[in-house]
Amino acid sequence: MPQFQIHPIDFTIVGLYALFVVWLGFKIARTHESAEDYFLAGRSMTWPLIGFSLLASNMSSTTLVGLAGDAYSTGISVYNYEWMAAVILAFFAIFILPFYLRSNVYTMPEFLERRYDGRARSYFSFLTLFLNIVVDTAGSLYAGALMVKLVLPEVPMWQTIAVMAVLAGAYTIAGGLAAVIYTDLIQAILLLIGSVIITVVAFVKIGSWDKVLEVTPPEMLSLVRPLDDPAVPWLGLLTGVPLLGFYFWCTNQFMVQRVLSAKDENHGRWGALFAGLLKLPPLFIMVLPGAMARVLYPDLPKADLVYPTLLFDLLPVGILGIVLAGFLAALMSQIDSTLNSASTLITMDFVRRWRPDFDSEKLMWVGRGFTALFMILASLWAPFIGNFASLFKYLQQVLSYTVPPIAALFLVGIFWRRANAQGAFAALMTGFVLGIGLFWVNEFSGWIHLHFLYVAFILFLVVMGVLILISLVTPPPPAEKVDGLTWTRRFYEEESRLLEGIPWYKNYRIQAIVLVAVTFAVVIWWW
Repeated sequence: MPQFQIHPIDFTIVGLYALFVVWLGFKIARTHESAEDYFLAGRSMTWPLIGFSLLASNMSSTTLVGLAGDAYSTGISVYNYEWMAAVILAFFAIFILPFYLRSNVYTMPEFLERRYDGRARSYFSFLTLFLNIVVDTAGSLYAGALMVKLVLPEVPMWQTIAVMAVLAGAYTIAGGLAAVIYTDLIQAILLLIGSVIITVVAFVKIGSWDKVLEVTPPEMLSLVRPLDDPAVPWLGLLTGVPLLGFYFWCTNQFMVQRVLSAKDENHGRWGALFAGLLKLPPLFIMVLPGAMARVLYPDLPKADLVYPTLLFDLLPVGILGIVLAGFLAALMSQIDSTLNSASTLITMDFVRRWRPDFDSEKLMWVGRGFTALFMILASLWAPFIGNFASLFKYLQQVLSYTVPPIAALFLVGIFWRRANAQGAFAALMTGFVLGIGLFWVNEFSGWIHLHFLYVAFILFLVVMGVLILISLVTPPPPAEKVDGLTWTRRFYEEESRLLEGIPWYKNYRIQAIVLVAVTFAVVIWWW
């Protein structure tokens, strides 16, 4: 085990970076004049900012710790979540995104109300708030506190979590989504630079890839794993991974909110596809370093220690400070994203409905107040995450029991005009009860032992069946309820005519095909 010590120079670099992002948030705050400015950055973001922000918000401290830790303990199959994101984002850009932007919604639950009714909106809002606090924000706080605990073991974890929450919350409360996106751009660049440095230094210290092959079973360096694999069995790769990925990239408020800020549909689509392209390098700069750590540190007591061990053992003074700033950037990126999306949800899905007399400025201040509240709640829950086997498994398991009903409502609702509000409500209630039941039976009772990726797919199929059945036996939705919110052949033909007049390299369909082709080339190489 290395000595987890940080030089004053590294402390200074990290401190200066933290002060900079807080200053930037308050500087941007002075430009806000309305709720649209605060929650959706004035709907003015361009594709590079959207793409980098999507990457930074996804590649958080939880991802850095989780990917390296899972690669160390179970193999590189954890990368299946990353490359699948590229395929899902291509699907999202082609089929889903334009309906979001044309509906001019602030939140994903608001879109469900447009498509179904207020019951679907309320349910999804409460669920998203719960997941934002318990999974996303709390997970990032725990990952950051774990790093600090190695350096300052005498400091209680709750104190570290409190300081980090206040730091990230400060500029998010002030600057809103614009502050989040602009800081995400810086954080994504730092994150990628830091990951490359760690990978290169680790490889140089090992000397050759052959040494990794000597200590790593061949199956741990394969993306496609057998049915009994505890991490990502191949059937789960076809069922549960796409489903969880669809929820995360296509319906999760804190990710989709970046796309909702796009200045137009093209920038939204290009941004999503650019984010998909950026999801491919993590195999080499975030996952494989975990496999390299099996050579360097064969006896680590906990998989979540892999990433911090690589940092403190391999990097010299100054470089460590820069990479730690990248880690802090990743931590703050997810915290700011989830806090901002949670405040958007509570303000737009509840406060605006209950108090329609509130003007735009009042709504903005309400959002700031709820950001502070959610920051406190996430801080209280974060210390309990240490009771789970690994951070990444904690994140995926919670999602598997909660989000399949939402994925069913979006997928069926956008591609089938007959789906109605009665079917949606019945599907949500079925999914809620069945999710709780499966969680108890599978995680606590010991009666069955289903992989969480199979649980997610079973839930999805049952809920989709209920949605279709109830919709068929009840009256169809009014035409005005589905017009403009469902994909049709006519929509495809209209898009095709618009694409005829633009250069091929600006054609989002061609971009999506190229992205998918490159993705599958990577998968086949590491099959």
